[in-house]
Amino acid sequence: MGKQTGAHIVWDWNGTLFHDNDAIIGATNAAFAELGLEPITIEQYRELYCVPVPKFYERLMGRLPTDAEWEVMDEVFHRYYAEHRVRCGLTEGVVDLLAGWRSAGRSQSLLSMYVHDELVPLVRGFGIEAHFIRVDGRTGPSGGSKAEHMVRHLASLAGVDPARTVVIGDAADDALAARHVGAQAVLYTGGSHGRASLETAGAPVVDTLAEAVAEAERLAA
Repeated sequence: MGKQTGAHIVWDWNGTLFHDNDAIIGATNAAFAELGLEPITIEQYRELYCVPVPKFYERLMGRLPTDAEWEVMDEVFHRYYAEHRVRCGLTEGVVDLLAGWRSAGRSQSLLSMYVHDELVPLVRGFGIEAHFIRVDGRTGPSGGSKAEHMVRHLASLAGVDPARTVVIGDAADDALAARHVGAQAVLYTGGSHGRASLETAGAPVVDTLAEAVAEAERLAA
C-alpha cells in the first residue's frame, strides 16, 4: 500500500487521552516515601518533570538515585499506579474527538510509555481501541525517552507518512520523539508538564484536546 494522503495522529496516553494526574502524583509520592523523601505537589511535578525519569528524581533529590534506589522507586511507582488508575478516566471529549477524526477518513494510532500488556486491555476497556490502527505500549525498561519507540511505531504503520503525522502529547519528550522521526507535535497542558516547560519544546502548546486536533489538522495539511 502506498503512503496515505491524509493526516495521521499519534496519540500519547498518560496525561493526554487518559486523565491520570492524581494517580501519577500519588505514585510518585509513594516512591519518594520509600526513600524517606518529602511528598511533592502536582504543581511541583508539572514544573520539574522530565525524561529520562531518573533526571526528574535528581532535580528533587539533588543527586541521581542509585541503581538500587531506582529499582525500588520504579517498582513502588508502578504498583501504586496500577492500584489507583482505576479511579481515573478519559480526558473530557476524547471519545468524540477520536470518532470525528476517524469518520473524516483519517488515521490515528496510540504510542505510550506505559507497559504494553497493561495498556492494551485498559484502552480496550474504555471502548476506544477500534479508533486506532495500532496501539503500542512500552516493552523494554521504564524511564527512557519515547524517541526510539516512535521510530518502531511509525515503521509498523504501513502507508503513514511521517511528514503528514502529528504527535499529540503532554510532555516535551513527545515533541522530541516527533522531531526524531520527521513528524510534528502539538503539546497539551492538561498532563505532566505545565505550559512554561512545554513552551521550551518548540511545538504549539494548547489547553484542550479539541484545540490539539484542530492544530494537528492544520499542521498536516
